[in-house]
Amino acid sequence: MGTTIKATAAVVRDYGRLFVNRGVYTLQSSRPHPESGRYYYFRPKAKGAGEELSLTAATIRRHLEGELTIGLYAINPATQRSKWVAIDADYAGAMEDLLKLQYSLQQDEVEAALEMSKRGGHLWIFMERPALARECRVYIYNLALKLGVRIKGLGLAEGIEIFPRHDELRKGEFGNAIRGPLGIHRGANRRYWFYGADYDLERQIAYLNRLRKVSEEHLRTFIAGKTMPPEFERRQPAPDQPFVRSSAHEFRILDHVSKVRKVGRNYVTQCPSCADAGQDRSGDNLAISIDDPRKYICWAGCTKEMIRRAVGCPTPVRRSV
Repeated sequence: MGTTIKATAAVVRDYGRLFVNRGVYTLQSSRPHPESGRYYYFRPKAKGAGEELSLTAATIRRHLEGELTIGLYAINPATQRSKWVAIDADYAGAMEDLLKLQYSLQQDEVEAALEMSKRGGHLWIFMERPALARECRVYIYNLALKLGVRIKGLGLAEGIEIFPRHDELRKGEFGNAIRGPLGIHRGANRRYWFYGADYDLERQIAYLNRLRKVSEEHLRTFIAGKTMPPEFERRQPAPDQPFVRSSAHEFRILDHVSKVRKVGRNYVTQCPSCADAGQDRSGDNLAISIDDPRKYICWAGCTKEMIRRAVGCPTPVRRSV
């Protein structure tokens, strides 16, 4: 992976201030899956206790120095706000779309940082203070449609993906994580830098610090009179919406998925929640235990509640008597 890189305490601190909006995170596996060859992400847990680990400065440092690779969640569910917007484009011709978006953002006096990737790149926009996820999404979706930039989903297999991917999250939900910048992508076995600064951690962070951050007031001038385009509106069930079970039978995830294939001890298929968000183009994010199909997990971080809502069978609401 090239020359050893060390992250100073100041770099780690500024990275956290720029990118980390909540403590929970994901880790990219250091080894490829023996069957698929992919480097999946998972939420790390403390040994023995089973509790999910919270992101620390030490973990950020290890990410920046290439020892491990973290994934970051955009939305803090306590506030429904995000520190940043990331536009992910990974398809033929993606860079042209990202440059078109970057130029248009500049006309709004929004300075977006362009990060390299394997086939395209990521465009990052930073907020002065965390802004409502829905307002961030309304801005970027409308801008992309105005420019004729393809948005993944609604039958399009390729197009930009916009993080945060949700308007809001319920308690216990995570949304979709994106690979933390400036670390090592395990699958590509390389580090992707931001254009606009020398390939050095301190200079990269200094560049990101210099970018003009978007204020909430500025953001709201962009979206005045605008709403989320109806074709991309994500249905959000009411928090207190009761669940009426249509059958007395136990929920079976295998009744609600298709194109299942065996990989080791699991069935592997497309995650319904990821698919609803226009993700999981490889169709292998969801693993279901062959021995006990009641056990299933989405490697991209979708919870069982999110998966069940995506297939129209939300988890029953327990009511106290």
